[in-house]
Amino acid sequence: MTNEPHSVAAQPSPIDGGVRIGHVHLKVADLQRALDFYTGVLGFQLMQRYGSQAAFISAGGYHHHIGLNTWESKGGSPPPPGTTGLYHVAILYPTRAALADALRRLIAAGVRLTGASDHGVSQALYLDDPDGNGVELYWDRPGAEWPRDATGNIAMFTRALDLDDLLREPAPAA
Repeated sequence: MTNEPHSVAAQPSPIDGGVRIGHVHLKVADLQRALDFYTGVLGFQLMQRYGSQAAFISAGGYHHHIGLNTWESKGGSPPPPGTTGLYHVAILYPTRAALADALRRLIAAGVRLTGASDHGVSQALYLDDPDGNGVELYWDRPGAEWPRDATGNIAMFTRALDLDDLLREPAPAA
């Protein structure tokens, strides 16, 4: 492979609709600080740890949804604005109540939101992890409720998310 510019050409067939993003690996400066955030605040489960260099965390016992490592970043700083890299990792919550629970966890931990949006198709909370990685916590509305234009195409938008209304969601059943 080369680093030559790529042209966008029509592909003969689309990618299989069952393809999913399986996991993401994040470079972090301090593994324990990252674990304190992802397991302590967000509630992910530690699945495996490789000393002080890497850890794998998940929801629901999967081998890992997020890998955290210091292989190229121990003691490092976040990339400066105006550079390329990860914009954010998005974590999909199964219900609006579960997203509300995530918001309660963030408030209890004193984590500052960088945004909160209703996109019509989803509701999202935006924040930065301790290493400056962008994190989106979101819930998808059922497809039948997605806004559509007159021709039936999805018509996403961005509006302020009513956090007080979200917090009125009952806590999810344990």
